[in-house]
Amino acid sequence: MSSKNVSNGQNTKDSEISRNERPVADEKYEEVKIPVPWGHISGKWWGPKLKQPILAIHGWQDNSGTFDTLAPLLRDRGLSIFCIDLPGHGFSSHLSPGQFYYLFWDGVHFIRRIVKYFSWSKITLIGHSLGGAISFLYAGIYEQDVEKYISIDIAGPTVLHVEILKNIQQKAVDSIFKYENLNPNNQPRYSYEEMVDLVLDAHKGSLTRKSSEIMLRRGMVPDEEKPNCYKLTRDPRLKFSFLAAFTRDQVLDYASRTRCKVLNIRAVPGYPFDDVLYEDVLNCLAKNADLTRVRVSGTHHLHLNDPESIIEHIYKFLTS
Repeated sequence: MSSKNVSNGQNTKDSEISRNERPVADEKYEEVKIPVPWGHISGKWWGPKLKQPILAIHGWQDNSGTFDTLAPLLRDRGLSIFCIDLPGHGFSSHLSPGQFYYLFWDGVHFIRRIVKYFSWSKITLIGHSLGGAISFLYAGIYEQDVEKYISIDIAGPTVLHVEILKNIQQKAVDSIFKYENLNPNNQPRYSYEEMVDLVLDAHKGSLTRKSSEIMLRRGMVPDEEKPNCYKLTRDPRLKFSFLAAFTRDQVLDYASRTRCKVLNIRAVPGYPFDDVLYEDVLNCLAKNADLTRVRVSGTHHLHLNDPESIIEHIYKFLTS
């Protein structure tokens, strides 16, 4: 199949929405809850409900707010996009006590539940970071069911050396038991400004302050007992969820199974991925998938910080 390269990623002159015209906060969406055995999966549906939407999946420990600046641009061009909070993130239910998160594999299961709930066929996915890796896996496993997917600043699931993986797994399992025994009332509380600073520090320059505030709309809730204080909504067990990472051969095998159209947007400098592996995964995808590669100047969260830098590429891909 074909592999197309695009550089820089600058907007065309006839962009429908300029930077100055884009609202910082846009509330024209519908809150949706999908029932699951352990609670519900929450999401924000932007655009017409009468058409099958693009399913958007956020990154690790983020939430659907990561698409709050990109989704309105797609909606205003007539597209429909459903941005979910993965379980344990945002406003979605945490997994039941005693369960572990397996990040990438969990995501395939969660997407499948949503697809079956709505009886969708030939889906289109857009994922950032972890969400992009989940889209990659879903397209490789359910190759006949995916028409297109967009991956923002990731090529495939994380690959770890076996010794590193062994050490991580040992710590992860023991840490889960520790968190199970914590008193929820002892969960840290922060002021609003402390919360914003916490998110900024955690993302190490990837988010702007405004983007951090956007993410916190679903990333925190007011504390019931302490006035003017907040607590995080995400499940602390997510910190220790690399229990089922991948080998290089596994990732390349899934890449070779993909048959759909793929848009990979690589941020520059973005996240410090292994450049050789990143390109190897894309080259393997290109053997059977219709792959378009785009490199755009920005941080790992460029889609939230500066969606105009990628909107033309995304819109063209989705409507081609």
